[in-house]
Amino acid sequence: MNETADRTGYVAIVGRPNVGKSTLLNHILGTKLSITSRKPQTTRQRILGIHTIDNTQMIFVDTPGMHELHKGADNEMNRYMNQQAIGVLKEVDLCLHVIDAAGWREADQRVVQHLEAAEVERVFCVLNKVDQIHPKSKIIPVLEGASKQYNYQEIIPISALKNRGLDIVVDQLAKWLPAQPKVFPDDEITDRSLRFLVGEMLREKVVRQLGDELPYRTAVVVENYTDEENITHIDAVIYVEKTSQKGIVIGKGGQRLKSIGSSARKSIELLLERKVFLNLLVKTRPGWTDERVQLAALGYQ
Repeated sequence: MNETADRTGYVAIVGRPNVGKSTLLNHILGTKLSITSRKPQTTRQRILGIHTIDNTQMIFVDTPGMHELHKGADNEMNRYMNQQAIGVLKEVDLCLHVIDAAGWREADQRVVQHLEAAEVERVFCVLNKVDQIHPKSKIIPVLEGASKQYNYQEIIPISALKNRGLDIVVDQLAKWLPAQPKVFPDDEITDRSLRFLVGEMLREKVVRQLGDELPYRTAVVVENYTDEENITHIDAVIYVEKTSQKGIVIGKGGQRLKSIGSSARKSIELLLERKVFLNLLVKTRPGWTDERVQLAALGYQ
C-alpha cells in the first residue's frame, strides 16, 4: 500500500502579453525552458514544464499572452496564439492568472472573461514584478482591486525574475492537486523535443536582436539535427515575409545573422552540453503569418 499517494495535475499559466509568464515558469523549474524577451507575444505555442518534487508533480502549461484581435493584428498567427491560450483552460486542474503589479488593465479583464467562460474551478492570481514597485504600499490597492475582479483562490505577490514568492505559489498549488499517479518520469522537465527547444532558442535570439515589428514576421525551422560522436550539426532557416526583411535579418556584411548565430550556438551548447555546429540561412516565405497552411508547415498546428 502506498502511504504517500501521488498528487498530479495540470496548471495553466495565463495572462495578457508581457506580464512574465515564461519567466515565472523558467524560475519555478530552475531551468531555461520557455524563451523570453521584452517584446509581447514572444511565446507562440503551449509548452509543458514539469515540476516534480517527491510525490507531487505539477505540469505547467505556458501559453501565449491573450490579446485583443483588433484591426491590423487579426491575422492567422495571432488567432492561432489566442486559440493556444484559451483552448487550454478547459483541460487543466488549476490556473495561474499572472498580472503586473503596476496595476490592473483592460486586457486583464479580457483574460477574466475567458476564465469565466471556461468555468475553471480554481484560479490563483500572481501579482508579478513587485520588485519594480516603490514604495511597496502601492501594491495594496492593486491587490484589493484584483480581488474585486474575480473570485481567486488566493492572490500572491511575487517577483518571478528575482525568484521571490515562487515557493509560496508552488506550496499553495500543491495543496489542490488531484490525488492521482504521476504522468511523467521524475527526471523529465518537458514533453518537447530537443529539436523544438533548439528552434525556440534560435527564435529568442532573433526576437531580441531585431526591431519592434520584424520579430512578429519571423519564424525559425530546424531542418536538420544530427548528433555525431563529438558534435551536433544543426541546419536552421529563419523565415521572413518580404525580401526587404531578409536584408534586415542578415545585416550589413552578414553581421547581424552572424551575431544571432553566435549567441544561439552558445545557448544551445549549454542546453545540449556538447559542441554544436550551427548553419543558419534566411529565406522569404510571403504571407506566412496569415495563411493556415503555411503556419502548419512552419510547425504552428
